[in-house]
Amino acid sequence: MELKQQFDQAVNNSKLLSEKPGNDVLLKLYALYKQSTEGDASEAPANTFDFVAKFKYEAWAGIKGTTREDAMKQYVDLVEKLKG
Repeated sequence: MELKQQFDQAVNNSKLLSEKPGNDVLLKLYALYKQSTEGDASEAPANTFDFVAKFKYEAWAGIKGTTREDAMKQYVDLVEKLKG
């Protein structure tokens, strides 16, 4: 199966997990998803009081430089691990 297909399947599988992952794992999934689909994070959120947006941005910016393909592979691997 092609990487893009594996990634798309993992995105679908991430919504069907039997247990909701902890916040750290959710942030990692978010960051890898954004890196896979949009590349490096550009600008920080304007509202500094929106802590959820701030943490999401920081997680995404923290993997800057990761290629889209590597991010997809890591996302697929993480979802597979979460599925058990």
